[in-house]
Amino acid sequence: MSEMGVAFELLGVGMVTVFVILALVVIIGNLIIRFVNKFIGEEVKTQSKGSSNLTVEINSKKLAAIVSVVNLVTKGTGRVSKVEKQ
Repeated sequence: MSEMGVAFELLGVGMVTVFVILALVVIIGNLIIRFVNKFIGEEVKTQSKGSSNLTVEINSKKLAAIVSVVNLVTKGTGRVSKVEKQ
């Protein structure tokens, strides 16, 4: 076998190896994600005793500005469903 044949053989083996390893990473990652979502779930956030449940009203002009910016950035496909002050 010539040197060029050996080079192509090494190239093929390397590419197949990389493909197999990346496929395993994707498959194992998806299995871990499904397992965590199914059995562990999301943590429930609890409010501390010191915090209050007071709702802060946002100025109507500020809300209109937020809505118009979202419309402009998303080209009319986005909607503002909730605005919270942090």
